[in-house]
Amino acid sequence: MSTHSKRTILVTGGAGFIGGNFVIRQIQRGDCEVINLDALTYAGNLDTLDCIEDDPNHSFVLGSIGDSALVDYLLLRHAPVAIVNFAAESHVDRSIDSPEAFIQTNILGTFQLLESARKYWRGLPEAEQRNFRFLHVSTDEVYGSLGPTGKFTESTPYQPNSPYSASKASSDHLVRAYFHTYGMPVLTTNCSNNYGPYQFPEKLIPLIIHNALHGKPLPVYGTGSNIRDWLFVEDHCRAIERVLDAGTPGEVYNIGGNNEKTNLEVVHTICDLLDDLKPDATLGPRRNLIAFVADRPGHDQRYAIDATKIQSRLGWEPSETFETGLHKTVQWYLDNQEWSQRVMDGSYRGERLGAGDS
Repeated sequence: MSTHSKRTILVTGGAGFIGGNFVIRQIQRGDCEVINLDALTYAGNLDTLDCIEDDPNHSFVLGSIGDSALVDYLLLRHAPVAIVNFAAESHVDRSIDSPEAFIQTNILGTFQLLESARKYWRGLPEAEQRNFRFLHVSTDEVYGSLGPTGKFTESTPYQPNSPYSASKASSDHLVRAYFHTYGMPVLTTNCSNNYGPYQFPEKLIPLIIHNALHGKPLPVYGTGSNIRDWLFVEDHCRAIERVLDAGTPGEVYNIGGNNEKTNLEVVHTICDLLDDLKPDATLGPRRNLIAFVADRPGHDQRYAIDATKIQSRLGWEPSETFETGLHKTVQWYLDNQEWSQRVMDGSYRGERLGAGDS
């Protein structure tokens, strides 16, 4: 993408879960300078970036993708060869309780970021225009819900069912439009459920790990039969790198882990891993902590990604199975309980969100 030994990229939302893992990976690879723009809303956490805090190739900027003046300044000041947009409100349950923030960030924020990128891109010399990329990170939830068979492909019609997925679908359409209308070299990735280090503890896997360690109830929606395709975050970051380097502008790439599991299977596996890695005689088998709760409104039954396109065209495939990835994840949370505790000391206390009461 760049003839320089060290390219500069602007990463938005780079203090969040996936963005933070991506930024750390870029800095540790050593061939990249990262300008990291994050508004540090509830799910953004500078603790995630502790390991690269003093690295001269990483510059953290506190701010929003909706702040056009700031984004314009950063683009002109640092002249990145790419923008990777992770910035988003991303929790379904929160979108049920408070949808407005999702509209503001995911739709309007993405639009404002696209406008800044378009203005910057049009001002580049022709060769740099060709090499520039705007990579938009999205979700498989834009496709809606699957029945017992079939998988989402890049041509699956959009049928979002939550305010969160509707806002991400809107942003995907805007990104597509900037390619078809203005010729801006954009890329979109739609991924399945991520898990791994530094994930905010309202999401299923870290919440279950945290509660199981502390003997708290393990909330499972409905009967736990909802199915998700799980992707280890490091595999996702490798896929984004591959799309950034070799993806065709205007194209969409679905990224999946080939690991379909029911929510109950996930919870059972975590319980068994913790019983093995950190047994607690006073708790007994942690499966006994499972508590079935009323289902989420509009809860999609099944997601599954067909990742044939990125595998066949770009040569990417996941390197972790669900079992190996989850073992690494549980071990990371056991080794980094201080990180989890600092996050939990903030506004989120592990309470039920998205019950649809408000």
